[in-house]
Amino acid sequence: MKTLKKIPKFKNENEEIGFWNDNDSSEFIDYTNAKKLNLPNLKPSTKSISIRLPESLLQRLKIIANKKDIPYQSLIKIYLSEKIRDDLVH
Repeated sequence: MKTLKKIPKFKNENEEIGFWNDNDSSEFIDYTNAKKLNLPNLKPSTKSISIRLPESLLQRLKIIANKKDIPYQSLIKIYLSEKIRDDLVH
């Protein structure tokens, strides 16, 4: 069993984020006994943004969303998610 490094104390969340971005967690945590955790009610945090779209594009999105019986903002999120997934795979 390898010796693990001690996880430092962090002053704030940003400092902790920076630390884990720069360090390999396997040097600090023993994952050999890790178990899969299921959190079915956990919702990802979201952030509101403002985006300018041509009115014609927005109208087409609303028409498609109406046909699918979903809010147009949800349709935009679906389209973005699918495109990002596709681009990351290829």
